[in-house]
Amino acid sequence: MRIMKQKYIYILAGLGLYLLTTGISYAAFGFISSRGNTQLFTSPVAKISPKDKPKYKVDPSIPRDQVCPLNGQMYTKQEKDIWEKRRPLAVMIENSEEARPQSGLSRADIIYEALAEGWITRLMGVFYCNTPMENITLAPVRSARTYFVDWVSEYDALYTHVGGANRIGVNADVTDPRADALGQIDAYGIKDMDQFGIGYPDCYRNPDRLDHPVATEHTMVCFSDNLYKIGEKRGWTNVDNRGVPWNKNFEEWTFGNEAKENDRGTVSNIKLVFSQGYEKYDVAWEYDKTTNSYKRLNGGVPHLDLETKEQLSVKNVVVQLTKLMGPVDDTGHFLYTTIGMGKALIFKDGKVINGTWAKKTRVGRTKFYDPTGREIEFNRGMIWIELLPSEKQITY
Repeated sequence: MRIMKQKYIYILAGLGLYLLTTGISYAAFGFISSRGNTQLFTSPVAKISPKDKPKYKVDPSIPRDQVCPLNGQMYTKQEKDIWEKRRPLAVMIENSEEARPQSGLSRADIIYEALAEGWITRLMGVFYCNTPMENITLAPVRSARTYFVDWVSEYDALYTHVGGANRIGVNADVTDPRADALGQIDAYGIKDMDQFGIGYPDCYRNPDRLDHPVATEHTMVCFSDNLYKIGEKRGWTNVDNRGVPWNKNFEEWTFGNEAKENDRGTVSNIKLVFSQGYEKYDVAWEYDKTTNSYKRLNGGVPHLDLETKEQLSVKNVVVQLTKLMGPVDDTGHFLYTTIGMGKALIFKDGKVINGTWAKKTRVGRTKFYDPTGREIEFNRGMIWIELLPSEKQITY
């Protein structure tokens, strides 16, 4: 009888423990669901403070006499010694209104912007010369598109994204073969850093990154140093696993000194309309003659970097005019003509140059030229490249 009594006690205790843990799990799930529109997160959501990230690994007081091969900006010898052991890092960053402000854009050397589905622009930051200074927070990371794959190819870069347009499973019959970004990444031998193969803490979903709730797809965060370490483990440093350097066929753009203040122009406001009726994705660049830089507005408000709390600004704005096709399939994918030639407007020093662009092959460098056929000499500093199909979408 005593043995039976003990048995019942153990059973009741076990049942109580089960109910307790089930209740805790249900409560936790309910909390997460209320924050993320009932969607489950696929990675841990621990919040990493920017204060915990290593910063200033090199002495910034050292003379800045080394030229960044991507945008001509000047850095220290110690920084160059680090970046020379790496290759560029290209990261897909989304630009949905609810996902702003993004993290890390102010640290990019070059940024590309083009339409994706829903008439919303998507961004790709190319990071290289700024990476030795800190472990850059990159967010929100989003999926790959075929035209960005063509630009990644110019740098033989590590390509970080969260999945992408594909013809896998249910998408096989609804995705245009020309838009098959994941298939192209594989076929071209891109140094693929798809987040689906990268977990916590290198990349993770952080629903608390912003001060307002967002859908799960807007929450992916990655870190530059972590990505570089993964690339190194995969044999992708400044050379690949065959010993081929990333810049074997890379052609640097040309760079020069900025115009003196008295020689700067008066083209002070540039407005780009990517799609009529989607004002939240209109872009404006306001020229600051004193700093000789262009400050970015998105949807009529200053476009900030979440990490620095400062408005994004660049030294050069390029509007590359090219053919836009689409949507080309039931999933709403667009296609751009990235290989070939066309018109380009280059804004620098408060002036506009009515020029052209040319890209001979997928892996070839996109070059920009003035009306005489001479290659554009960019100012040293960030370059932002905007893709548009018509000059009618630009006012200045």
